Amino acid sequence: QVQLVESGGRLVQAGDSLGLSCAASGRTFSRYTMGWFRQAPGKEREFVARISASGSSTDYVHSVKGRFTISRDNAKDSVYLQMNSLKPEDTAVYYCTATKASWYSDHYSRNGYDYWGQGTQVTVSS
Repeated sequence: QVQLVESGGRLVQAGDSLGLSCAASGRTFSRYTMGWFRQAPGKEREFVARISASGSSTDYVHSVKGRFTISRDNAKDSVYLQMNSLKPEDTAVYYCTATKASWYSDHYSRNGYDYWGQGTQVTVSS
């Protein structure tokens, strides 16, 4: 079983930047596609970003393109989400997730991933 632990969530002001981290266990981290989802109160969990095992490919939901950047450091078994120009609508619990499935598999819904962290709260005030 892969263990994922998110960190970095906090209260910030609109327009601020914030970086999230996800530390992963496991002997084959470099083989996993990694992703970030988020869930706002009263809403369904939604896809935010993903990054391929090698780090060569990334994908984002359109609402965060140009503002968020996903990256990874396989030597440190970690994945990151850099969030810039934050908006109140970015307020949510952010979850780190992982899968060994092909990059060409469905990674835009929860059933495309195998392992999940417990989430970290990001609150953006206006």
